[in-house]
Amino acid sequence: MEKVSPEVKVEAYIRNVANALEQIEREGVKNEIIEIAKAYLRDSMFYLSKGDTFTALATIAYAEGLLDALRMLNIAHFNWNKTDDLISRSQNKVFVAGTFEIIHPGHIAYLKHAWSLGRVVAVIARDSTVRRIKGRDVIIPEDQRLSVLSSIVYVHKARLGYEGDMFRVVEEERPNIILLGPNQPFNEDSIREELKKRGLDDIQVIRFNDYVDCPLCSTTKILKAISARFNQVEGR
Repeated sequence: MEKVSPEVKVEAYIRNVANALEQIEREGVKNEIIEIAKAYLRDSMFYLSKGDTFTALATIAYAEGLLDALRMLNIAHFNWNKTDDLISRSQNKVFVAGTFEIIHPGHIAYLKHAWSLGRVVAVIARDSTVRRIKGRDVIIPEDQRLSVLSSIVYVHKARLGYEGDMFRVVEEERPNIILLGPNQPFNEDSIREELKKRGLDDIQVIRFNDYVDCPLCSTTKILKAISARFNQVEGR
C-alpha cells in the first residue's frame, strides 16, 4: 500500500469536517458554536496552504470536537465520511483554468467546488491570451492575478498557462479531473477528443454548473459598474 503523507491525511481530516458542516447547513441549523467551528476550519485550511501541517491539525481537531459536542447534545445531525475515501480524494489533482481577473463570488464557488473534488491546480490565462480571446487589454496583469489566486486557500498550486496550446499545461500537470466553469466556452466532448489524441484519455472532464446569484458575479459587470460610477462622479 502506498504511503500517505501527513499533509494528505490532514487534508482528508479537513475535508471530513467541511462535509459535516455542509450537512449541518443543509439542515438549516444556526448556532454560534457552528460559526466558531467554521472559523477553525478556515484557519486550518489557511495553515495547511502555508505548509504548517501541525497547526492545521490542531485547529481542525478543535472544529471536530465542537461538532461532536453539538451532535451529542442533539443540536446538529451529520455523518462523518470514511477516511479512506477522503484520503483518495485528497490525492486527486483537479485542474481549473480561467482569467481570474477580478476575483468575485463566482470564482470562489468554482474553486471551492474544485477543492471538494481534490487538490486544485489553477491555471491563469496569459495577458496575451486574454487579449486574443476577449478582444480587450487585460486590466489586472498576469503576475498580479497569479499572486492573488495563490493566496486563496482552495488552491493548492497556481501557475500561468501558455500562449497558443492550451493543452500543453495539462500534459505537464497530468490532472485526474478537468473542471470547467459554467461560462467557459469549451465543449466537453471536444476536450475529451483532444485529450485522447495526446494519450490523456484517463482524465475526467466535468463542468461546474452552479451559478452564483449576485449582481456583480462577472468581471465584465464589475468593470461596467466601475465605469458607470466613475462617469457619474466626473459628470458632477
